[in-house]
Amino acid sequence: MSTIYHYASVSEALIKLREKGFTFDFNQNEEDIILHPENYTINHIYHYEGNSNPDDSATVYGIVSKYGLKGVFVTGTSANSSDKNAEAITKLSIKSKHSTSL
Repeated sequence: MSTIYHYASVSEALIKLREKGFTFDFNQNEEDIILHPENYTINHIYHYEGNSNPDDSATVYGIVSKYGLKGVFVTGTSANSSDKNAEAITKLSIKSKHSTSL
């Protein structure tokens, strides 16, 4: 990971990632990520905290499959969350500091 980006909203992060070719919605295919985390690499991470409530947090991941499919994966990260997506993402590898920036 070369850079942490601070966008105004999750939507803005998703737009920027889409501009870089991250167009697939991995949240629609989370079962494969859970079963085969070795097939995916995290290239970009963006964390967003809501202004009015710290529980309104989310993390946007730019992920690339070993087959070259680029997409996004969004997790909720509030302290009260039992988000299975957040659990699944911990098993993925993160691309090194030499990754390209948005």
